[in-house]
Amino acid sequence: MLIFIERVGPLATVQDLGRQGWFDSGVGQAGAADRGSLRLANRLVGNPEDFAAIEVLLGGLALRADGHLTVAVTGAPAPATVDGTPVGHASVLELDEGQVLRLGLANTGLRSYVAVRGGIDVAKVLGSRSRDTLSGIGPDPLLVGTQLPVGPPPRTLPTVEFAPVPLRPDILTVRACPGPRADWFTDPDQLFRGSWIVSADTDRVGARLDRADGPPLVRSVARELPSEGVALGSVQVPPSGQPVVFLADHPITGGYPVIAVVLDADIDRVAQARPGDKLLFVAAPAISAADSIVRA
Repeated sequence: MLIFIERVGPLATVQDLGRQGWFDSGVGQAGAADRGSLRLANRLVGNPEDFAAIEVLLGGLALRADGHLTVAVTGAPAPATVDGTPVGHASVLELDEGQVLRLGLANTGLRSYVAVRGGIDVAKVLGSRSRDTLSGIGPDPLLVGTQLPVGPPPRTLPTVEFAPVPLRPDILTVRACPGPRADWFTDPDQLFRGSWIVSADTDRVGARLDRADGPPLVRSVARELPSEGVALGSVQVPPSGQPVVFLADHPITGGYPVIAVVLDADIDRVAQARPGDKLLFVAAPAISAADSIVRA
């Protein structure tokens, strides 16, 4: 069974839950930027949660079925149609041979996920089918004409027809633990005062933030920081003072101080924040540098 890609928007890649256990070799985890949406899409079609699916930036994807397919679209609510007929978001969809699923452009959120029963069965690289955009590891980004093999259907069956998804708030609130290098700043609590705007300079590596209102981040330590391990969700502050929240394809080491680390439970929400969205940080208990490296 094959899926034929007939149209691609800004970016579409194959993603699962990432490659584990390669940090000591300099290879990051990668995987879905919004892990919860990937898991939900797989559950809707009856797959194990770690099966590979298509991650779609902003929408604009069109795919044609080579045979009967059971699919689901989750994440950013891009309007979807099957042969021109509107279909539901976060619901089980049935495509017959030759039918085309099209995604329009999402009005909110950043990344949609298209799961197919059986999973996207491209070759694994270091134990994962994910594309790492920073290192170039994994299957190439999708292009018009790409053919994706579909794996055999699992024994489990879909148990629901649709899943209610909460609306995104106008202002995103994100919990973060101060540290491990909060003491490199004159007042690290400034991160939690005022609000931030997601910059257009945002990708799978990280979400860069601009000040919307509130004081800037000012370093008290001017010397260089030796490169050290950084975790998923680390809030790194380069000399520009614009913090970057590291996402799925983040480097595993960095030489700029990490003022805080976003809680794992809130990383998916940052991954769905699009340029122009407003974000507030809320302080959670502090962590040490050792805790940050272990979490990576």
